[in-house]
Amino acid sequence: MALAVTSNYAGKAAGFYISQALRSANSMEFLTMIENIKYKSNIQKMSAASMVQDATCDVNLAGTLTMTEAVLEPKNLMIQSDLCKQTLLSSFEALQMRAGAGAPPPPSFNDYVISYMGETIANATETSIWGGNNATAGEFTGFVTGGAVGRLVQAGNTVVDVANVGAAYSAANIIENLQNCTAAIPTPVYTKEDLYIYMSPKSYRLYISAISTLGYVNAYSMNGDYDAVFEGIKIAVCNGMTNDTLVAAERSNLFFGTDLLSDQTSRIDLLDMSTLDGSDNIRLLARYSGGVQVGIGADVVLVS
Repeated sequence: MALAVTSNYAGKAAGFYISQALRSANSMEFLTMIENIKYKSNIQKMSAASMVQDATCDVNLAGTLTMTEAVLEPKNLMIQSDLCKQTLLSSFEALQMRAGAGAPPPPSFNDYVISYMGETIANATETSIWGGNNATAGEFTGFVTGGAVGRLVQAGNTVVDVANVGAAYSAANIIENLQNCTAAIPTPVYTKEDLYIYMSPKSYRLYISAISTLGYVNAYSMNGDYDAVFEGIKIAVCNGMTNDTLVAAERSNLFFGTDLLSDQTSRIDLLDMSTLDGSDNIRLLARYSGGVQVGIGADVVLVS
């Protein structure tokens, strides 16, 4: 049985859907976002040396002010795929038949398909932010990708490198790795309000297991409004973060760039192919962009 889907989401409204889908990647909460990047964005870095001197009555020019920049160039990505309407419809009908008199009304079928694709985009974006490889189709360069690809390990970066304790993180060594991470944080950065330790959900579970063994879980009231911290530093648990890796950095020093607000690059199109080629497919079309960059490498600690 054919199901006709004639709605076509594009332009401003579609940009809203894509914007929400990308922001649902939880790493976005702990990064500085730069929007409306059509091609590239230059992140200006300023360094001053020997500027302050003893006062005199004469003019005595001294000190140096150095300007450098890091280039944030989002990669253009897209989705072009056909999905069988019958496959999608079976899941959609299950949503409509939820039990309970107080269940909310089901979403429209078109909204359901858009939500389905939005989750796909969010998952891909979240994964690329940390472990993406620009040489791989559908990914952009992440922060901690292995080899010489990741933003934090590229040649020329001055990131503070700390070796892992143990071949892999465990409940027995996670606290030692965290202690080594915090000990390596540069002194000027240590007291910054937006300083975070970034870790994967797996690493965070190991941390919870470790402090549970030590008897600290109940003391910290982790069943309530617990803010994840280690030695006073906030923890950012990022779904796409690479396992067995820690990053300590200011939120204002890690950047995500995209063009979410552009109608030309942020859109979802749903095309009913039954009237075009006789198939029972919905063609999904989406275009968006994404990329990350680190500002000042010397202010970042990478434990890997």
